[in-house]
Amino acid sequence: MIDRNISNEFQENGVVLLKQVIDLEWIDELKKGIECNFANPSKYKCVYEEINGKEIFYDDYCNWQRIKEYKNFIFNSNIAKIAGLLMQSKKVNLFHEHVLIKEIGSKKRTPWHQDQGYYCVQGKDNVSIWIPLDKIDINSSMEFILGSHKWNKTFLPTKFKGHDYVHKDEEFEKIPDIESNRDSYQIISYKCDVGDAIAFNYATIHAAYGNNSKNRRRAFSVRFTGDDARYIKRKGEMSPPFPNISLKNDEVLDSETFPILISS
Repeated sequence: MIDRNISNEFQENGVVLLKQVIDLEWIDELKKGIECNFANPSKYKCVYEEINGKEIFYDDYCNWQRIKEYKNFIFNSNIAKIAGLLMQSKKVNLFHEHVLIKEIGSKKRTPWHQDQGYYCVQGKDNVSIWIPLDKIDINSSMEFILGSHKWNKTFLPTKFKGHDYVHKDEEFEKIPDIESNRDSYQIISYKCDVGDAIAFNYATIHAAYGNNSKNRRRAFSVRFTGDDARYIKRKGEMSPPFPNISLKNDEVLDSETFPILISS
């Protein structure tokens, strides 16, 4: 499933394509969950692009506790085992899930950004697993800067819509203008079939194209932490906000919000 070569590639590059690691039965389960999710979205749902009043790029997150299909996949599939092998960690905690949908005709790019600065977690043992539920052409997929997780920098969060965050962590740098200087970076993108997934570190800088394909682009992302992960309350705005957390800085994440999925 995930051999040492794949996990080493993830560790070295900060991103790796995983071919045919998600059974189609689980893809169908996630599709059902997404239908339930957006029939009754959470307060965190955000719309980034519309055409004639129709939503064509939107997302939602932190719904695994109320969407049974999401919970079933996270707890009962092999996804947590995959995360542990990639992170080379003995312990795997769930961080959260995030669903992003770009309908046919969506032109808006997801801007270059790094997830680490949004999150209330520090440490290098982490992974986001981006699971497309539809076939993804390379010009409708995600883009990554290889090795950017090793820059040892945390960048200011980038809003997908509107202005920058009002409350900023002044310790963070503004992300470079990557799009205007693409030749200066080693950028990679992946074509994905249904059943594939892309795994990347929270510190890996990434972006995404609009939907240039002839089908919807539904993606279910699930995020995990590993052995060295600790809680941190950022000085700026955090996303997700997790308003009910009682953890203190440098504490392990183990809690109802971030349950342990694997411990060995």
